[in-house]
Amino acid sequence: MSANTRLSVGIIGAGRVGATLGAALIRAGHRVVAASAVSIASRDRIHTYLPDAEIRPADRVADGADLLLLAVPDDALAGLVAGLTEAGAIHPGLVVAHTSGAHGTAVLAPATAAGARPLALHPAMTFTGRAEDLDRLADGISFGVTAPADLRPLATRLIADLGGVPEWIDEDDRPLYHAALAHGANHLVTLVNEAMDRLRDAGVLHPERVLAPLLGAALENTLRYGDAALTGPVVRNDAGTLAGHLAVLRATAPESVPAYLALARRTADRAIASGRLPAADAGDLLGVFADNGSEVAA
Repeated sequence: MSANTRLSVGIIGAGRVGATLGAALIRAGHRVVAASAVSIASRDRIHTYLPDAEIRPADRVADGADLLLLAVPDDALAGLVAGLTEAGAIHPGLVVAHTSGAHGTAVLAPATAAGARPLALHPAMTFTGRAEDLDRLADGISFGVTAPADLRPLATRLIADLGGVPEWIDEDDRPLYHAALAHGANHLVTLVNEAMDRLRDAGVLHPERVLAPLLGAALENTLRYGDAALTGPVVRNDAGTLAGHLAVLRATAPESVPAYLALARRTADRAIASGRLPAADAGDLLGVFADNGSEVAA
C-alpha cells in the first residue's frame, strides 16, 4: 500500500475521537466505508460526521477496508483485538490502528499474527464531541505514534492528512508518554476546578473571569520559559504567606490541603533545582512543609 493511496476506512468506536478522526480523514479525501455503533449517540455521530458509512457489527467493519481504526477505551482494546482476530475479521495487509495513548503496537499482536500491519496513533488533544474538534485538528496537533519502520511513511501521511505532526514513541515508553499527558491535562482540569471552588468560597461571583487571564499567561509562559515562568509565594520564599494559605484552606476546605501541600512542595523542589530559590535561604519555607508532612502523605 503506497503512502499516497486514498484509503477505505472502517471505524470501530464512533465516539468523540473516532467520529472526529473519521470526519477529518473524509475531508482529506479518504473514504469511511463502515463504522460500528452500540448506542444511539454513536449512530447519531455516524450520520452526522460519517454520512456515507454503513453501520455494521464490529466483526464486519473491516470488510473492504484498507485501514481499520479502533477508537475504544484503553482497557477495552486488548479484548476487542483478540475478539476480532478470533472472528476472522482481520485480513492480511489490513492496517489496524488504534487511538490509545497508553498502548503501543504490542496490544495489536493477535491482529499482527493474522497478517495485519499494526499502528498506534494517539491524538494529543481533548475531544469535546462538538464540531470545533475538527477545527482544532486542522490547526495542528501532535500525535504519539508507534509503528514498525515499514509503516512510518503511511503513518506520516495519515497524520499530515489529519493536520498534525508525529511524535515517535518507543513501545516501552508509551506508559510514560501517556502518564505525562494525563498528569498535565487531566490534573489541570482538577486543579482549575479546585481554584474556582475556592474563589467561590471567597465570594467571587465569576471565578472563571478572574482565572482566565492569569492561567492563560501562566500556561503560555511555562510552555515558553519552563521553570523560569514560576511566580508566587514559594519562589519568593514567603513562608508566612504559605502558612497562611494552609491555615485558611484547613478551615474552609480541608479536602484541598493535601493537594495544595503536595504541589507546593514539588514547586519548591523545582524552584531549588532550577536555581530560582536558593536552598540555603529556604529553611523557613521547608519548615512549613515539615510541620505539615502528614497531610502531604494523606
